[in-house]
Amino acid sequence: MAQQRRVQLCTQRPTSTVCVLGTELSLDIQGSAPKDATAFHVQGTPGVKVYVVHETQSVKLPSSVTRWPLAAGTEVLLTMEAISKDVGDEKVRISYFDEAGGVPVGRAMLYLTCVEISLDADTGRSGSVSRTLVDKATWTWGPDGHGAILLVNCDRDDPKSQLMGDGDEPKSQLTDNRDTIVCSYEVVCSLCPVSVPTDSIALEEYKHVLGGDKLAYAVKPSRHQEESIFYVEGLAFPDAGFSGLVAFHVTLLESPEKGLLETPIFTDTVVFRVAPWIMTPNTLAPLEVFVCSVEDNEDFVAAISALAEEAKCPVTVCPLPENRNDRWIQDEVEFGYVQAPHKTFPVVFDSPRDRGLKDFPVRSILGPDFGYVAQETPENTSSLDSFGNLEVSPPVTVHSKEYPLGRILIGSSFPRWEMGFGGIPPPETKAEVPSIVLRFGGRRMAKAVRNFLAAQRVQAPVELFSDWLQVGHVDEFLSFIPAPDRKGFRLLLASPSACYQLLREKQEMGYGEATMFQGLHGVPKPSINEILGNEALRKFNAYTQSCINWNRDILKRELGLAEQDIIDIPQLFQADDQARAMAYFPDMVNMLVLGRHLGIPKPFGPQVAGQCCLEERVRALLQPLGLSCTFINDFFSYHKLSGEVHCGTNVRRKPFAFKWWRMVP
Repeated sequence: MAQQRRVQLCTQRPTSTVCVLGTELSLDIQGSAPKDATAFHVQGTPGVKVYVVHETQSVKLPSSVTRWPLAAGTEVLLTMEAISKDVGDEKVRISYFDEAGGVPVGRAMLYLTCVEISLDADTGRSGSVSRTLVDKATWTWGPDGHGAILLVNCDRDDPKSQLMGDGDEPKSQLTDNRDTIVCSYEVVCSLCPVSVPTDSIALEEYKHVLGGDKLAYAVKPSRHQEESIFYVEGLAFPDAGFSGLVAFHVTLLESPEKGLLETPIFTDTVVFRVAPWIMTPNTLAPLEVFVCSVEDNEDFVAAISALAEEAKCPVTVCPLPENRNDRWIQDEVEFGYVQAPHKTFPVVFDSPRDRGLKDFPVRSILGPDFGYVAQETPENTSSLDSFGNLEVSPPVTVHSKEYPLGRILIGSSFPRWEMGFGGIPPPETKAEVPSIVLRFGGRRMAKAVRNFLAAQRVQAPVELFSDWLQVGHVDEFLSFIPAPDRKGFRLLLASPSACYQLLREKQEMGYGEATMFQGLHGVPKPSINEILGNEALRKFNAYTQSCINWNRDILKRELGLAEQDIIDIPQLFQADDQARAMAYFPDMVNMLVLGRHLGIPKPFGPQVAGQCCLEERVRALLQPLGLSCTFINDFFSYHKLSGEVHCGTNVRRKPFAFKWWRMVP
């Protein structure tokens, strides 16, 4: 329905008004009618289309009816289909008649000027601004959806501004959206257009007109100006207090008489949705590998570089002065991207952990077409706030619900229960009745980060139970690898049960005296027999297996997985002094995935017939999927420090081919 505006008429003097192309004017014929008038006649010049609505029927004029009863339900509507060449060049006349019906008892004259006003953006998501018939004031998801998309301008096009200030300001204030000036044409190209410029504009002509305390801007076009040019940037990603929807309005105001306020004539609205931050799973192609060079990991860096060369992927080594002896680059950042129809660029998400690498994302990653985002976390952070505890699945379908960008996985605490004794026993027994006492506690990822991830909407997060681990990260017990069949991937889960089964097989084959950790100096070398005979170790791994099984059930349910989509990777855990789990030998699921090339922590398992039986089993499980397994020695440089290959590396990956706005959350 066209936007409609009521116009008051007057029989004492002519009335002038503006008609916006594509809208309707409703004439108040009752309010201006002389006292004795009972009928009226309406006539317009050729540029005006006049309709009389009488008894719910709309009649286009001219018609055979020359006079209409001045009844309560009668209405006069008019539209114009061409822009006026001069002010007041079209007109409508209303003639009123009494019951005698001869000479008019009064006339009202309306002078009209037709103008065209439209606030246009890329509501069709084609990459360019165009006029559209869809409702610009709404935003809809899905393949047939519509609505404009806004990018958060979170990169930094001025390299000089990448240097940290005095350390008091939040690091996110160093991104371009904190500027009130345009420093380069690259910045303009990053922004979302609201109209297409017809003439070139000098850079100095771009100025900040809206945002912050500036909530309105007056556009005063010249007589022959056809278009005003605006570019829009997002200041913040969707979050707990911000849905991501932003509305812009253009309003035509009628100049008032002296001493009166302006009155609105027409309003057009465009609603934008701020593009979400999107994570990338292991199944997407690698574009860049990151690793830290510290005092004792030269061989590790060399092995990662060699693996990346095989995968034809460049390597960025963060040197010691930048990492300040912090090797855990997976924990510091998570690489993702933002996307609109006109532009896509990577964005690094900085974790709240803020250790030696805390300045690396801003100093070495933030730059032209490489954005940055962080969340302020006022509460105390824990190990679960590190981004080894932040993963994302490949695309999945769950009970006909599609997640074309996968689902985010984070580790959390679990409602702890204790088996106590209390209550009143049944009368037929004297035994005490066990009761369950729920206790909520443990570590959990910061609420600010969890809220941010959920607010993006396109990768609905799933919380898993990881607080049973010493470090508490989901990457300690799961990983995803590409596969040529089924869903296109496999979920790898650490499995104490699979490890005990393998060791028992080797024991039954006569290799019970084969020992672990051969070639590692100063490390005890337990045999298969000793491991299988360690009752405390067996009981603890039965507990860890139950924790993993709990997560297995969640993953199957929330990702729509079957057992055939899961591969159990042999792994054992041992208890720390707080009964939390840490890897007994290098944790093989904590791997680096570069296409078909896997960098797996070398487990130093028992040697059977000259081969590590753990490596042999993993190859047998993964190589049939077309994957190449490279085992990397991280024992002293990472494993003994409670981390592995994945913890010590990070990967920027190719964005999804699927466009996020085509999904339905």
